[in-house]
Amino acid sequence: MAGPLTVPRLPPHDPGTPALSVVDMHTGGEPLRIVLAGCPEVVGPTLLAKRRYMRQHLDHVRRRLMFEPRGHRDMYGAVLVPSELPDAHLGVLFLNNEGYSSMCGHAVLALGRFALDFGLVPAPPAGAREALVNIHCPCGLVAAFVACEGGRSRGPVRFHSVPAFVLATDFLVDVPGLGKVVVDVAYGGAFYAFVSAEKLGLDVCSAKTRDLVAAASAVTEAVKAQFKINHPDSEDLAFLYGTILTDGKDTYNEEPTTNICVFADEQVDRSPTGSGVTARIALQYHKGLLELNQTRAFKSSATGSVFTGKAVREAKCGDFKAVIVEVSGRAHYTGTASFIVEDDDPLRDGFLLK
Repeated sequence: MAGPLTVPRLPPHDPGTPALSVVDMHTGGEPLRIVLAGCPEVVGPTLLAKRRYMRQHLDHVRRRLMFEPRGHRDMYGAVLVPSELPDAHLGVLFLNNEGYSSMCGHAVLALGRFALDFGLVPAPPAGAREALVNIHCPCGLVAAFVACEGGRSRGPVRFHSVPAFVLATDFLVDVPGLGKVVVDVAYGGAFYAFVSAEKLGLDVCSAKTRDLVAAASAVTEAVKAQFKINHPDSEDLAFLYGTILTDGKDTYNEEPTTNICVFADEQVDRSPTGSGVTARIALQYHKGLLELNQTRAFKSSATGSVFTGKAVREAKCGDFKAVIVEVSGRAHYTGTASFIVEDDDPLRDGFLLK
């Protein structure tokens, strides 16, 4: 009988291409692949400059980690980088199937745990029940508060958003195949179009995911073509990230309200969408449907996972009246991996199936 199998540290691979080491997590079912090592230096004086540099010079890293055969079309990732902000513990660039997000709430909830557990922030004082992690996202500085015990993460995480505001309400768009549709556009670190699925002839709780994706994607493309997105701070943030279909239950209720977010290149968020919850609360507050510090629960129609959120104080973003939103949820670790490249692999940079 042969002896025990000896497993090398890494399989044969291109010695000129460092292995990409990652920690995988999920928040409410939505994956997050955090790069530990192997990504070349991301150059730039500011986080937004680093985001541009990575898009222009290091996009192969995103494709290798997000795309098949190492990922899938709904994979999501994070590359940690230094921040120019003195109060930030870390900076982060968010990766999706199309490019680079400006904000990601589910990732912030996971990164809060990760930063504490992997020593990226000072250990909290003895007996502390919560640790502060300041995360510099492309949209700005986001404060995460991580429940902890004995200096390690334990339990839920909450974050306070950048100023969230409403860009447009009751905007009429002509959506091919769906006709005239009334949408709202709001910002929670990223811009989303919001529409009740019922207006599109769908039930967000029971419709097939592919039908929800098709409808949301059609709305996204129509809004992009017919509505000008602008952000008072930076043109880098002035783009429509996706569409969130809701159950239409915007008036305050103690029962969860359900939604599904379709973003980037028809990517489906398995969680209730942290930045989407932020924008949706800003929208409800703007319409007088929600008061400060009134907590609502938001449920994902994809997995049933729940985030809670509330507007904690008023703010400004340029000339826009805004609110700071607190979003809470739970993130979990799922594993670690090291991804390699062989120099003769024709699919080394990955692929996606439509």
